[in-house]
Amino acid sequence: MKNDPNHAVYIRLMRRLTPEQRLAIALDLSEFSKWLFIEGLRKLYPDLPLAQFGQLVRRRLEKCHNRNY
Repeated sequence: MKNDPNHAVYIRLMRRLTPEQRLAIALDLSEFSKWLFIEGLRKLYPDLPLAQFGQLVRRRLEKCHNRNY
């Protein structure tokens, strides 16, 4: 990855941001990742009732090493 020219551009851009801006980006990426996770499950189980779907999401998240959800 160090030889990837896009990575160098990314690092240069990130260094220009304030800590607050970098934190906002990190939080946005975290929310987007959670949304992708839930949408992926919804595509796998499109007919699952909402209550059961919520239980499924919680069970899957419990398996995560990062418990910040």
